Amino acid sequence: MNKKLKEKINDSLSSVLPITAIVMLLGIFVVPMETGTVTLFLNGALLLIIGMGFFQLGAEMSMTPLGEGVGGQIFKSRKLVITIAVCFLMGAIITIAEPDLQVLANQVASIPNQVLILSVAIGVGAFTVAAVLRILFHATLRGLLAVFYAALFLISFLAPADFAAVAFDAGGVTTGPMTVPFIMSLGIGLSAARSDKDGANDSFGLVAICSIGPILAVQMLGIFYHPKDAVYSMVDIPAVVTVQDVVRLFTAEIPHYAKEVMASMMPVLGVFLIFQLLAHKYHRRQIIKMLIGFLYTIIGLILFLTGVNVGFAPVGNLLGSAIAGDSIKWLLVPVGILIGYYIVKAEPAVQVLNLQVESVTNGTITRNAMNKCLSIGVSAAVALSMIRVFTGISIYWILIPGYVLALILTRFVPPIFVGIAFDSGGVASGPMTTTFLLPLAMGACTASGGNVVTDAFGVVALVALAPLIVIQIMGAIYNYKLKKRLVPAEPELLEDDDEIIDLEDE
Repeated sequence: MNKKLKEKINDSLSSVLPITAIVMLLGIFVVPMETGTVTLFLNGALLLIIGMGFFQLGAEMSMTPLGEGVGGQIFKSRKLVITIAVCFLMGAIITIAEPDLQVLANQVASIPNQVLILSVAIGVGAFTVAAVLRILFHATLRGLLAVFYAALFLISFLAPADFAAVAFDAGGVTTGPMTVPFIMSLGIGLSAARSDKDGANDSFGLVAICSIGPILAVQMLGIFYHPKDAVYSMVDIPAVVTVQDVVRLFTAEIPHYAKEVMASMMPVLGVFLIFQLLAHKYHRRQIIKMLIGFLYTIIGLILFLTGVNVGFAPVGNLLGSAIAGDSIKWLLVPVGILIGYYIVKAEPAVQVLNLQVESVTNGTITRNAMNKCLSIGVSAAVALSMIRVFTGISIYWILIPGYVLALILTRFVPPIFVGIAFDSGGVASGPMTTTFLLPLAMGACTASGGNVVTDAFGVVALVALAPLIVIQIMGAIYNYKLKKRLVPAEPELLEDDDEIIDLEDE
């Protein structure tokens, strides 16, 4: 097996394994599950692990160099109209292929999949333009974030309440494993082409701005689009008796998801080929490597979506409904805390983020400290999400104070921490949040008689909010330590033969 592919599959295994272990323990001690259901879940988890491994390697081989190439070419062109058109088109096309968004779209029954996906794609495209223009015109990130979030919450009060949680969830899932490598590499390409002292700082923050677009787009969709009320019912897991039944169930769904994946990936591949024809950016060996990367991405997406929708997410929904329908429904809160702790701890992208912060702070903030803080923050976010399922608390009671605190903290931390913190929201709300935590909340909400759209959705949004606060708090601590180190100590006075000696002068 390819060494790099093996490494990616191991990363995916470390992400999925804790959830699998928790589900198996719940199945033994709390919610007895049929053998067929367990078999479906384990096979779904296996496809999820292999699919994510292929997908992550493919995105790294294809999307990262494509983003850097497009970013560098945009800066060289110096033509504003071309920059806007290319950034909008690329942001929209990459978003359509985002697997986390496709999983979310399948779970929002009140809006047709294509309507939701296209709306979100337009939002990401528009804000990709805004993010790139910020770098080109040297606008400050904290100022733009304050303006955009203020506008966002003002518009949210005009949109139907049913769209609030879904809109903020869309912002979290859009910055997923497909979109983030491209957008971040786009920023790296732009800042490298700029080659000035602020270039490195400005390479952070693109994901932060792009994640606002989907929220705004779905809210606008709620104002102008009036879907029929959808009924969310318990998930019906097919009865399987033999291993052959399990294989037949998965293989029957593969052509359907293969068709979806090919439809979403062909535009991305087309953009790559057109870009190469026009810019002649990549040599022959790079082209072959990137084409292999696209193939890996397609294979990974097909396996990922099949595993999630057939075996993984349905069991999460089943567990949530079984726990909430019993007298032990509040057990869902500690279960959520446990899952939240391990989800962020095992997320490969989070480990990359932690190394990044350790490097930026020259070891003042270690990766272990970052791991603990992020795990605590995400656990608290998941706990709040589960409490919302049973109490029906409006998501605004959590989101508005949370974002206000995050924006206030931007005034007290170095600019680079602002970019890293707001970029990391999408990193923390990885595939496990969409594929397991959201179905778990939906199942619990359905069983307890709550409103799924307003009470269950919002899990991804709250998980994405936690790093914004936690990382900036770590940045404030780093800033305080740095200032303390730079401030000269008070002069100490010593008396020696009746002469006062200033140690500082000495």
